[in-house]
Amino acid sequence: MRTVTKDNITDVFMAYLAEDTDPRMREIMGSLVKHMHDFARETNLTHEEWRAGIAFLEGCAAIESEDRHEFILASDVLGMSSLVDMLHSSPEATSSSVLGPFHVSGAPALAYGGDMKRHYGGPLLLAEGVIKDTDGNPIAGAELDIWQTAPNGLYASQDAEQDTYSFHALMTVGDDGRYAFTTVKPIEYTVPSDGPVGDILRACGRHPWRPSHLHYIVKAPGYRSLVTEIFPNDDPYLDEDTVFGVRDDLVMTYVGKPASDFPEGMALSGSITEPFLYVEFDVTLVAED
Repeated sequence: MRTVTKDNITDVFMAYLAEDTDPRMREIMGSLVKHMHDFARETNLTHEEWRAGIAFLEGCAAIESEDRHEFILASDVLGMSSLVDMLHSSPEATSSSVLGPFHVSGAPALAYGGDMKRHYGGPLLLAEGVIKDTDGNPIAGAELDIWQTAPNGLYASQDAEQDTYSFHALMTVGDDGRYAFTTVKPIEYTVPSDGPVGDILRACGRHPWRPSHLHYIVKAPGYRSLVTEIFPNDDPYLDEDTVFGVRDDLVMTYVGKPASDFPEGMALSGSITEPFLYVEFDVTLVAED
Protein backbone atom coordinates (compact mmCIF):
# COMPACT_ATOMS: atom_id res chain seq x y z
CA MET A 1 0.00 0.00 0.00
CA ARG A 2 1.36 3.41 -0.97
CA THR A 3 -0.72 5.64 1.28
CA VAL A 4 0.40 4.62 4.76
CA THR A 5 -0.55 7.08 7.51
CA LYS A 6 -0.18 7.23 11.27
CA ASP A 7 -3.84 6.29 11.52
CA ASN A 8 -3.94 3.30 9.18
CA ILE A 9 -0.49 1.76 9.65
CA THR A 10 -1.81 -0.89 12.06
CA ASP A 11 -4.39 -2.07 9.54
CA VAL A 12 -1.76 -2.04 6.82
CA PHE A 13 0.48 -4.25 8.97
CA MET A 14 -2.35 -6.77 9.39
CA ALA A 15 -2.98 -6.76 5.63
CA TYR A 16 0.66 -7.68 5.05
CA LEU A 17 0.29 -10.94 6.99
CA ALA A 18 0.05 -14.00 4.74
CA GLU A 19 -3.43 -15.48 4.38
CA ASP A 20 -2.26 -18.82 5.75
CA THR A 21 -0.67 -17.29 8.87
CA ASP A 22 -1.35 -19.42 11.93
CA PRO A 23 -4.48 -17.97 13.62
CA ARG A 24 -2.81 -17.72 17.04
CA MET A 25 0.21 -16.00 15.49
CA ARG A 26 -2.13 -13.55 13.74
CA GLU A 27 -3.95 -12.86 17.02
CA ILE A 28 -0.76 -12.32 19.05
CA MET A 29 1.12 -10.27 16.46
CA GLY A 30 -1.95 -8.21 15.63
CA SER A 31 -2.58 -7.37 19.27
CA LEU A 32 1.10 -6.70 19.96
CA VAL A 33 1.49 -4.32 17.04
CA LYS A 34 -1.82 -2.60 17.76
CA HIS A 35 -0.82 -1.86 21.36
CA MET A 36 2.68 -0.84 20.28
CA HIS A 37 1.33 1.56 17.65
CA ASP A 38 -1.28 2.92 20.08
CA PHE A 39 1.48 3.48 22.65
CA ALA A 40 3.55 5.50 20.18
CA ARG A 41 0.54 7.60 19.16
CA GLU A 42 -0.71 8.16 22.72
CA THR A 43 2.71 9.27 24.00
CA ASN A 44 3.74 11.05 20.77
CA LEU A 45 6.96 9.07 20.98
CA THR A 46 10.01 11.00 19.76
CA HIS A 47 12.92 9.73 17.70
CA GLU A 48 15.22 10.12 20.71
CA GLU A 49 12.88 8.09 22.91
CA TRP A 50 12.52 5.42 20.24
CA ARG A 51 16.32 5.20 19.95
CA ALA A 52 16.59 4.92 23.75
CA GLY A 53 14.21 1.96 23.63
CA ILE A 54 16.27 0.29 20.92
CA ALA A 55 19.45 0.95 22.91
CA PHE A 56 17.84 -0.73 25.94
CA LEU A 57 17.14 -3.87 23.91
CA GLU A 58 20.64 -3.83 22.42
CA GLY A 59 22.09 -3.42 25.91
CA CYS A 60 20.16 -6.44 27.16
CA ALA A 61 21.38 -8.51 24.21
CA ALA A 62 24.99 -7.41 24.77
CA ILE A 63 25.16 -8.88 28.28
CA GLU A 64 22.97 -11.96 27.72
CA SER A 65 24.88 -15.13 28.50
CA GLU A 66 24.37 -18.67 29.73
CA ASP A 67 24.53 -17.35 33.30
CA ARG A 68 22.83 -13.98 32.87
CA HIS A 69 19.40 -13.52 31.30
CA GLU A 70 18.79 -9.78 31.13
CA PHE A 71 15.66 -10.11 28.98
CA ILE A 72 14.03 -12.38 31.59
CA LEU A 73 15.07 -9.89 34.27
CA ALA A 74 13.47 -7.09 32.25
CA SER A 75 10.27 -9.11 31.98
CA ASP A 76 10.40 -9.71 35.74
CA VAL A 77 10.80 -6.08 36.85
CA LEU A 78 8.17 -4.87 34.37
CA GLY A 79 5.65 -7.30 35.87
CA MET A 80 5.20 -9.30 32.67
CA SER A 81 6.56 -12.56 34.09
CA SER A 82 4.24 -12.42 37.08
CA LEU A 83 1.26 -11.41 34.96
CA VAL A 84 1.71 -14.43 32.66
CA ASP A 85 2.06 -16.63 35.75
CA MET A 86 -1.17 -15.30 37.25
CA LEU A 87 -3.07 -15.62 33.97
CA HIS A 88 -2.37 -19.35 33.95
CA SER A 89 -2.43 -20.23 37.66
CA SER A 90 -5.22 -22.56 38.72
CA PRO A 91 -7.22 -21.28 41.72
CA GLU A 92 -7.23 -24.86 43.04
CA ALA A 93 -3.46 -25.21 43.06
CA THR A 94 -0.64 -23.49 44.91
CA SER A 95 0.00 -20.17 43.18
CA SER A 96 2.78 -19.99 40.65
CA SER A 97 5.48 -17.34 40.85
CA VAL A 98 8.40 -16.18 38.75
CA LEU A 99 11.10 -18.58 37.63
CA GLY A 100 13.70 -15.84 37.68
CA PRO A 101 16.93 -15.82 35.67
CA PHE A 102 19.10 -17.99 37.95
CA HIS A 103 17.69 -21.51 37.79
CA VAL A 104 20.32 -24.15 36.95
CA SER A 105 19.11 -27.37 35.33
CA GLY A 106 20.48 -30.78 36.25
CA ALA A 107 20.73 -30.28 40.01
CA PRO A 108 22.05 -33.28 42.01
CA ALA A 109 19.63 -35.62 43.74
CA LEU A 110 18.92 -34.97 47.42
CA ALA A 111 17.44 -37.69 49.61
CA TYR A 112 14.56 -37.02 52.00
CA GLY A 113 15.96 -35.09 54.96
CA GLY A 114 19.10 -34.14 53.05
CA ASP A 115 21.15 -31.03 53.77
CA MET A 116 21.85 -28.10 51.44
CA LYS A 117 23.48 -25.82 54.02
CA ARG A 118 26.76 -27.75 54.23
CA HIS A 119 29.64 -25.56 55.46
CA TYR A 120 27.87 -22.23 55.01
CA GLY A 121 27.15 -20.00 58.00
CA GLY A 122 23.79 -18.53 58.88
CA PRO A 123 20.66 -19.79 60.65
CA LEU A 124 19.71 -23.40 59.95
CA LEU A 125 16.29 -23.87 58.36
CA LEU A 126 14.35 -27.14 58.26
CA ALA A 127 11.67 -27.06 55.55
CA GLU A 128 9.16 -29.82 55.01
CA GLY A 129 5.72 -30.43 53.61
CA VAL A 130 3.50 -32.61 51.45
CA ILE A 131 3.00 -32.50 47.70
CA LYS A 132 -0.67 -33.30 47.15
CA ASP A 133 -3.52 -33.12 44.68
CA THR A 134 -6.57 -30.88 44.91
CA ASP A 135 -8.39 -33.51 47.00
CA GLY A 136 -5.60 -33.53 49.56
CA ASN A 137 -4.14 -36.88 48.51
CA PRO A 138 -0.32 -37.18 48.48
CA ILE A 139 1.27 -37.45 45.04
CA ALA A 140 3.74 -40.32 45.12
CA GLY A 141 6.91 -39.85 43.12
CA ALA A 142 6.53 -36.10 42.63
CA GLU A 143 9.78 -34.29 41.82
CA LEU A 144 10.82 -31.17 43.71
CA ASP A 145 13.52 -28.92 42.24
CA ILE A 146 14.82 -26.54 44.95
CA TRP A 147 17.15 -23.56 44.70
CA GLN A 148 18.01 -20.38 46.58
CA THR A 149 20.74 -17.83 47.21
CA ALA A 150 23.74 -18.40 49.45
CA PRO A 151 24.06 -16.33 52.67
CA ASN A 152 25.83 -13.60 50.64
CA GLY A 153 22.65 -13.03 48.62
CA LEU A 154 24.08 -14.53 45.42
CA TYR A 155 22.97 -17.53 43.39
CA ALA A 156 25.57 -20.07 42.36
CA SER A 157 25.54 -18.84 38.76
CA GLN A 158 26.44 -15.32 39.98
CA ASP A 159 29.23 -16.29 42.33
CA ALA A 160 32.60 -17.76 41.36
CA GLU A 161 33.15 -18.83 44.98
CA GLN A 162 30.23 -21.29 44.83
CA ASP A 163 30.18 -24.54 42.91
CA THR A 164 27.73 -24.92 40.04
CA TYR A 165 24.99 -26.57 42.08
CA SER A 166 25.46 -24.81 45.41
CA PHE A 167 22.02 -24.47 47.04
CA HIS A 168 20.39 -26.43 44.20
CA ALA A 169 18.86 -29.88 44.69
CA LEU A 170 16.37 -32.30 43.18
CA MET A 171 14.23 -34.44 45.48
CA THR A 172 11.79 -37.22 44.58
CA VAL A 173 9.12 -37.82 47.22
CA GLY A 174 7.93 -41.20 48.40
CA ASP A 175 4.43 -42.67 48.58
CA ASP A 176 3.47 -40.25 51.34
CA GLY A 177 4.27 -37.24 49.17
CA ARG A 178 6.47 -35.76 51.87
CA TYR A 179 9.61 -33.72 51.34
CA ALA A 180 12.07 -32.43 53.91
CA PHE A 181 15.48 -30.79 53.75
CA THR A 182 17.74 -28.51 55.71
CA THR A 183 19.32 -25.36 54.34
CA VAL A 184 20.43 -21.92 55.43
CA LYS A 185 17.77 -19.29 56.00
CA PRO A 186 17.46 -17.35 52.72
CA ILE A 187 18.05 -13.59 52.86
CA GLU A 188 16.62 -10.69 50.91
CA TYR A 189 18.78 -9.65 47.96
CA THR A 190 18.96 -7.30 45.00
CA VAL A 191 18.43 -8.31 41.40
CA PRO A 192 21.39 -7.38 39.17
CA SER A 193 21.29 -3.62 38.63
CA ASP A 194 24.55 -3.05 36.76
CA GLY A 195 22.93 -3.41 33.33
CA PRO A 196 20.07 -1.94 31.30
CA VAL A 197 17.43 -3.23 33.73
CA GLY A 198 19.17 -1.40 36.56
CA ASP A 199 19.06 1.78 34.46
CA ILE A 200 15.29 1.38 34.10
CA LEU A 201 14.83 0.83 37.84
CA ARG A 202 16.82 3.94 38.71
CA ALA A 203 15.04 6.04 36.09
CA CYS A 204 11.72 5.04 37.66
CA GLY A 205 12.91 5.65 41.22
CA ARG A 206 12.55 1.96 42.06
CA HIS A 207 14.75 -0.24 44.24
CA PRO A 208 16.14 -3.63 43.09
CA TRP A 209 15.27 -5.62 46.25
CA ARG A 210 13.52 -8.96 46.47
CA PRO A 211 12.19 -10.53 49.68
CA SER A 212 13.97 -13.70 50.77
CA HIS A 213 12.51 -16.91 49.39
CA LEU A 214 12.93 -20.54 48.41
CA HIS A 215 12.35 -21.48 44.77
CA TYR A 216 10.44 -24.66 43.89
CA ILE A 217 9.63 -26.36 40.62
CA VAL A 218 7.25 -29.26 41.29
CA LYS A 219 6.46 -31.91 38.69
CA ALA A 220 4.49 -35.16 38.65
CA PRO A 221 3.11 -37.29 35.79
CA GLY A 222 -0.51 -36.37 35.07
CA TYR A 223 -0.26 -32.97 36.80
CA ARG A 224 0.51 -29.46 35.64
CA SER A 225 4.05 -28.47 36.58
CA LEU A 226 4.34 -25.66 39.09
CA VAL A 227 7.02 -22.99 39.29
CA THR A 228 6.76 -21.08 42.55
CA GLU A 229 8.50 -19.40 45.50
CA ILE A 230 7.76 -19.25 49.22
CA PHE A 231 8.35 -16.18 51.36
CA PRO A 232 8.62 -15.57 55.14
CA ASN A 233 5.94 -13.28 56.59
CA ASP A 234 8.44 -11.02 58.37
CA ASP A 235 10.58 -10.05 55.38
CA PRO A 236 10.99 -6.25 55.00
CA TYR A 237 10.44 -6.40 51.23
CA LEU A 238 7.38 -8.64 51.26
CA ASP A 239 5.10 -5.78 50.18
CA GLU A 240 7.46 -4.29 47.59
CA ASP A 241 9.02 -7.16 45.68
CA THR A 242 10.67 -5.61 42.64
CA VAL A 243 9.57 -8.53 40.42
CA PHE A 244 5.99 -8.75 41.80
CA GLY A 245 6.36 -12.41 42.80
CA VAL A 246 4.58 -12.50 46.18
CA ARG A 247 1.13 -14.14 46.49
CA ASP A 248 -0.92 -14.49 49.69
CA ASP A 249 -0.78 -18.29 49.72
CA LEU A 250 3.00 -18.29 49.25
CA VAL A 251 3.66 -16.46 52.51
CA MET A 252 4.68 -18.70 55.41
CA THR A 253 6.11 -18.38 58.92
CA TYR A 254 9.49 -19.47 60.22
CA VAL A 255 9.11 -20.94 63.71
CA GLY A 256 12.09 -20.94 66.06
CA LYS A 257 12.71 -24.28 67.78
CA PRO A 258 15.27 -25.58 70.29
CA ALA A 259 17.91 -28.07 69.20
CA SER A 260 16.12 -30.77 71.20
CA ASP A 261 13.16 -30.55 68.78
CA PHE A 262 15.23 -31.43 65.73
CA PRO A 263 13.66 -34.62 64.31
CA GLU A 264 15.20 -37.99 63.61
CA GLY A 265 15.62 -39.25 60.07
CA MET A 266 17.44 -36.17 58.74
CA ALA A 267 21.00 -35.93 57.46
CA LEU A 268 21.85 -33.62 60.38
CA SER A 269 19.99 -35.54 63.08
CA GLY A 270 22.08 -35.95 66.21
CA SER A 271 24.43 -33.09 65.31
CA ILE A 272 22.24 -30.05 66.04
CA THR A 273 23.25 -28.15 69.18
CA GLU A 274 21.79 -24.72 68.43
CA PRO A 275 18.21 -23.48 67.92
CA PHE A 276 16.94 -23.78 64.37
CA LEU A 277 14.12 -22.42 62.21
CA TYR A 278 11.28 -24.59 60.98
CA VAL A 279 8.66 -24.15 58.27
CA GLU A 280 6.01 -26.48 56.91
CA PHE A 281 4.70 -25.67 53.44
CA ASP A 282 2.41 -27.99 51.47
CA VAL A 283 2.23 -27.79 47.68
CA THR A 284 -0.96 -28.53 45.73
CA LEU A 285 -0.82 -29.56 42.07
CA VAL A 286 -3.76 -29.60 39.70
CA ALA A 287 -4.34 -32.45 37.26
CA GLU A 288 -3.61 -31.86 33.59
CA ASP A 289 -6.59 -31.09 31.39
